[in-house]
Amino acid sequence: MGILRGGLAGIGAWKWGGGFLGTIIVFLVLYWLLGALGMQ
Repeated sequence: MGILRGGLAGIGAWKWGGGFLGTIIVFLVLYWLLGALGMQ
């Protein structure tokens, strides 16, 4: 499940990120949210 969680967060960051720093921030937020929703 960790690979799926990372993949989903990566895809979301790639689609919604605005530049280098924005992509990293979006990835971290999505990764945390997916973990909080139970996708471990």
